[in-house]
Amino acid sequence: MPDRLEPSLVADTAAVPILVHSPNRDSVEALNSLLRNGGLAVHCTWIPAAQDLADALEQLNPELLVCYSLATRELVEIAKLRDLVAATVPIVVVRENLDAQVMGEDLTSGARASVAMQAPVLMLATIQRELRAYRIERTLTATLRSAQDYRRQLETVLRGSQDAIAQVQEGIIVEANDSWLELYGLADGSAIIGQPVMDLFDNETHTPLKGALAACAQGRWNSGHALRASARLPDGSVVSVELQLNEGEFDGEHCVRLAVPAYKRDDKQLATDLADAVHQDPSTGLWTRRHLLELLTERLATSLPGGVRCLVCVRPDKLAPIEREVGILAIEPLLSQVAALVRTMLGPNDIAGHFGGTRLLLMLERGNRRDVEAWCDSLVERIGRHPFEIAQRMITINCSVGLASVDQGKPDLGASVLRALDGARRARDLGGNQVHTVEPPDPDSRVLAYDQVWVKHIKAALMENRFRLVQQPIASLTGEDQTIFDVAVRMLDTQGREVLPTEFLPAAARNDLLKNIDRWVLAAALTFVAQSKPDLVFVRLAKDSVLDVSLVGWLDTQLKSTRAEPQRLCLQVTEDVAASNLSATRRLAGELNERRVKFALEHFGTRSN
Repeated sequence: MPDRLEPSLVADTAAVPILVHSPNRDSVEALNSLLRNGGLAVHCTWIPAAQDLADALEQLNPELLVCYSLATRELVEIAKLRDLVAATVPIVVVRENLDAQVMGEDLTSGARASVAMQAPVLMLATIQRELRAYRIERTLTATLRSAQDYRRQLETVLRGSQDAIAQVQEGIIVEANDSWLELYGLADGSAIIGQPVMDLFDNETHTPLKGALAACAQGRWNSGHALRASARLPDGSVVSVELQLNEGEFDGEHCVRLAVPAYKRDDKQLATDLADAVHQDPSTGLWTRRHLLELLTERLATSLPGGVRCLVCVRPDKLAPIEREVGILAIEPLLSQVAALVRTMLGPNDIAGHFGGTRLLLMLERGNRRDVEAWCDSLVERIGRHPFEIAQRMITINCSVGLASVDQGKPDLGASVLRALDGARRARDLGGNQVHTVEPPDPDSRVLAYDQVWVKHIKAALMENRFRLVQQPIASLTGEDQTIFDVAVRMLDTQGREVLPTEFLPAAARNDLLKNIDRWVLAAALTFVAQSKPDLVFVRLAKDSVLDVSLVGWLDTQLKSTRAEPQRLCLQVTEDVAASNLSATRRLAGELNERRVKFALEHFGTRSN
């Protein structure tokens, strides 16, 4: 989608969002002026290409779609697209010439109204009417849905938080919660898992319970109906219980869930559960969009002790053929199953929500970017091989995943969300079933995220002495029999594997750590000189060490403690460093000469003028 969609993605505004599909921008500006002069605070987004309308309808949540001078065939296609993505959004067609026949064709093709360009007063009144009707319909639908959702959520919280629950597959108990074990006086589930459920009930209960289990498995059981049953306890006594039966799922397979409602409630926990239930999306069990954004904003206000934060957008691929085959109402249960699979992979600090349409948005906190990428790859692989049940049939689907890192220095939630959404769109455009990463446009953000990881590792390696000195022998071109070495440094990770300097030195240079590394190298080189007594050992110094006036005093201490002969050591700097810091280089060379430590320029004569 074009960048002009950006302002409406992550924040609600007072302006009414309107999409304008027109071949030129002039009509958009004219419509914007007409509506604002008529007292409507609107934000018109120009969508010149019809192929961009699907993303715009899904991302911007517009209240109206205005189309200019469409052919009837194109209007039919746009109306079909609207019905799939945002069925309640009205379409108003603006035409240069309008008569009763054209108006009738527009209404038949899917438009809510047609207006003429030459009648601005009628156009304003028509748009006001359609916006008012849309909002009334949206409010009524939301009110009815909220009432149903809150009632269902309340019942779930009140009746399920501490209920005794057992999962039954083909008459066998496959799972039981702690309350169920407590009901039967068992310490653990080993005594009943894998056992026939009928063994837990008195004989008189077997016939009605078998019938209820069969009816529930076939979807014919009224979940609001309770079954009176006699539970047989391990000591032989019988307790009368009230069983509730619901369809469930265990390890991806259909099961029947038996529940014995609990009546003692923890009021504090109940209040917490009720508050969470209000903010949870009923179809996915994840946070609603508004609450998700609030949680993400709160999390970004806190510092991350270590590692990285990334936003991940997950979208199932190619749902349109499924909608055409089994109906649009089947998509919500499918998304619910996808969300359930995603929930099984979340970590304790991860945040996940339903961002709208068929998109899920997650924030992951991991040790490094590779961990996040591995998580995303695993999700794509698991969704691709997981069988989903839809309209009483099993199908497989793929998903597109967009990945965007969050700048830890100056986190911008809106920009990060946009990159994650864009990544999912690009993954879908590339054929789906893959992960696409969208890096921040500012390279400094990527460098900062990179440095945060490496600075932590470098400091830990210095503290734990996980650096190693590499001595590279230098052969004399004149054939002299001398032992001369050039030294290099390697860092070891926590598993003892070597890390090349090119991986950590750039981050060290940007974060004032080169002086520390240079001193470690110098100390190790002096120990080598004292023990092996080579003719000469070259050690490179970074610019930070050249400018460090305390270096020579520290070197005096090291020479005394190691008893290394100073003339066997040669410190060198590049010609670029020397030329850019002449006074500091001269001072250092003079002080080294006083101590009989050699000094040299590296790559002399290669500096560009």
